[in-house]
Amino acid sequence: MRYGALEAGGTKMVCAVCDGKGGISDRFTTPTADPKETLRILYDYFADKQIDCLGIACFGPIDLHPDSPTYGHITSTPKLRWQNVDIVGNFRALGVPVGFDTDVNGSVLGETTFGIGRGVKNCVYLTIGTGFGAGVLSEGRLLHGMLHPEGGHVLLPMSPKDPMERGICPFHPNCAEGLTSGPALKARWGVNAKELGDRDEVWDLEAFYLAEALIDYTMVLSPEMFILGGGVMHQREKLLPKIRAHYRELMNGYIKTKQTADLDHYIVAESLNDNQGLLGAGEIGRLAYEAAQR
Repeated sequence: MRYGALEAGGTKMVCAVCDGKGGISDRFTTPTADPKETLRILYDYFADKQIDCLGIACFGPIDLHPDSPTYGHITSTPKLRWQNVDIVGNFRALGVPVGFDTDVNGSVLGETTFGIGRGVKNCVYLTIGTGFGAGVLSEGRLLHGMLHPEGGHVLLPMSPKDPMERGICPFHPNCAEGLTSGPALKARWGVNAKELGDRDEVWDLEAFYLAEALIDYTMVLSPEMFILGGGVMHQREKLLPKIRAHYRELMNGYIKTKQTADLDHYIVAESLNDNQGLLGAGEIGRLAYEAAQR
């Protein structure tokens, strides 16, 4: 079978055909520009690929409820031109089942199907980059609920060592996204993350905030693994040991499991070379295809 995959990001759209075994072929990328033109380009890409289904892992917020009149739409995104755009509807003329979910749910599905989380049924994937998102797999199923997880907006106690008085999120002064995202790092230190070198105070503060967020997710979601990705986590060698150390200190021995006793295998980096979202999109398509056969 040929699974169409679309990783729809706020900066770029990445398309491919997946084989269901972790293989990707025919990759194509186009900027996330004018919605009408961008969607036309994406449709034209898939139109002649002879795909059996299409999976879309999309930036949001998005409407995931099939009985909603705006199912398949991007809703209140800060990318104003893309507000209320019907993503799924653009591809109905392909005549194949179309699956739709968040970009980070795509990533957690990719990693737990083909990557470091393979076989894990309860997993949280975090992307820390231009924004901050959380994808959640709970008992082997992607978590949706009222909307979908917005893990970047959990509220965190600010460190007295933080030179900023508040985070950069316009909605919350102290949420995870506003304190740890790439733009937050630049606002705090004046340069992009990749230019911050080995400054210990930079990565210690970043790791502290990420560990605070992971503690919150542990208490509420009880995952068997955390997988961290995104542009900020390209500094994984600096961050992972510090995140684990702060996590251990903040947990203070409260949760005692085999996972929390082995943080090197509990809090890990993504393993699919930034292909986790695309592979997960293919799996979202496969799930839609299987649902259509029932």
